[in-house]
Amino acid sequence: MIWLFFVAVIFYVVYSGITGTINTYTWLGIWIVIGEGIVLLLFKMFCPLTVLARKYSDSQKDNFDIFLPNWLAKHNKLIFTTIFLIGLVLVVIRTLF
Repeated sequence: MIWLFFVAVIFYVVYSGITGTINTYTWLGIWIVIGEGIVLLLFKMFCPLTVLARKYSDSQKDNFDIFLPNWLAKHNKLIFTTIFLIGLVLVVIRTLF
């Protein structure tokens, strides 16, 4: 559910940048994603819930704690960081021009 929430927030930022409908929710979403990025940095690029779940599993698969295909779980951060940065650039461009 948490993953789905962040995906929705990221795509809302992209939507806002594409359509120019930049509002309080857009900026809130940007700060939420940046906050999550800081948390990931503090936990050495792992979700704190993944760190907790590792204590209860011997699985070394990337998708052991999330219902995603392994390839998506493995590249999750790269894919969605790229999408978020595209959305952020679009929002900044729309705001400045």
